[in-house]
Amino acid sequence: MPAQPSAAVMLEGETRALLTRLARVRPFALHETMVPAAAPAPAAQIAIERLLIEGRRELRGRLHRYIDWLRVQGATTPPAEMQRRFAILRWRFNDVLTQFDLFQEVFTQRSEQDVGVWLSGLDVAAADALAMPGVPGRQPSAVCYLDRGPGAAIRKARARLPGGGRSPVAIIRVPRERMIGYGIGASLVHEAGHQAAALLDLVEPLRQRLRVMELRSRCAREALAWRLWQRWISEIVADFWAVGKLGIAATLGLISVVSLPRWFVFRVSVDDPHPFPYIRVRLSCAIGQALYPHAQWNALGELWSSLYPAARLDDERRQLISGLEATFPQLADVICKHRPSALQGRALVDLLPLADRTPRSLEAHYGAWAHRPVLMRSAPPTLVFAVLGHARSAGRLTPESESRLLGELIKHWALSSTLGAAAACAAPPVPAASPSLNPIPIRR
Repeated sequence: MPAQPSAAVMLEGETRALLTRLARVRPFALHETMVPAAAPAPAAQIAIERLLIEGRRELRGRLHRYIDWLRVQGATTPPAEMQRRFAILRWRFNDVLTQFDLFQEVFTQRSEQDVGVWLSGLDVAAADALAMPGVPGRQPSAVCYLDRGPGAAIRKARARLPGGGRSPVAIIRVPRERMIGYGIGASLVHEAGHQAAALLDLVEPLRQRLRVMELRSRCAREALAWRLWQRWISEIVADFWAVGKLGIAATLGLISVVSLPRWFVFRVSVDDPHPFPYIRVRLSCAIGQALYPHAQWNALGELWSSLYPAARLDDERRQLISGLEATFPQLADVICKHRPSALQGRALVDLLPLADRTPRSLEAHYGAWAHRPVLMRSAPPTLVFAVLGHARSAGRLTPESESRLLGELIKHWALSSTLGAAAACAAPPVPAASPSLNPIPIRR
């Protein structure tokens, strides 16, 4: 039965309307205003724009083909089939807009005074947090944006996007409340740890190793501890990465996030990928002690326990905490000695800047920087976060001075990165080797 002409006409009009609206979605480079120092790194911006442009081009082609189909084969097609095909295209249209919106916040916030440049500086810090010396392959770019709430989050590079495709960059959401103090470094590096775990394929092999530890347990309480560590291992690895890169600044930053009402700090949920806050902070101190042995870790752990005394808990939760704490040394050892295939025989701990993050080294850096502040500008961002966080914990740096220093340094990282990229673009191309004027002898 021939299709009703009104259905074809209506759906063609709706499709052309989609094309009109799609044409209004322009590259960020054409409509987002920001100072050059606030812009994402060129590689990140190009990758994002290319992904979105290709998505719009693909959709535009499908919409035009649908219109052609309506005018020819669709003329004898039931209206329900016309509508089914249009609904799929409209769904895809919204996927394209969702992907655009996903990145829009990253770009739009960079037009804000100060905030935009800070975000660019945090991009640089995220790249440093992802640095893995000796690991083959190029690390993905990362872009940051601010959002409400106390916790950070990441959409990892190469993660699936709504509607299909893979994210070309890591997108890190930084809590606005962290601007600006050592907590910002802790949040940023923790999220970078999730990306590193994905790149190195850490989580599942470690979970299997913890499963073996569970099977070897000597009692039910120990087995329960290893079972819970399996559930929480993805967040534990990210915390391990943060402590490894930042030292005690990572644990202090974690405390500032999970300092919540008592009922929440001791709330145990097996559905939550995070360890409950009380044990998470205690474990962070244990990891710090394993990586950088020092009395500061025990002191900080005891301080945390004094803020949330466990003695007032019921017997069941006290027993659970005791069982978990008893496995701290073994758990830290398993993670430190894990040898992912990507490291070709090296242990995970070998990726960390151990010599430069010991308490003694951090104190030496701070002493040198106090006499020559300009040295801070050439230091890697994660080292800056580590040194200033350590100085805060030791009472040598006030919160006001820390915020001022970090604000200036984050802007410096943004400016240096921008000028470095501009200089690379402005450099004259290396001339190709001139052909030899002497004839090449021919062997006879």
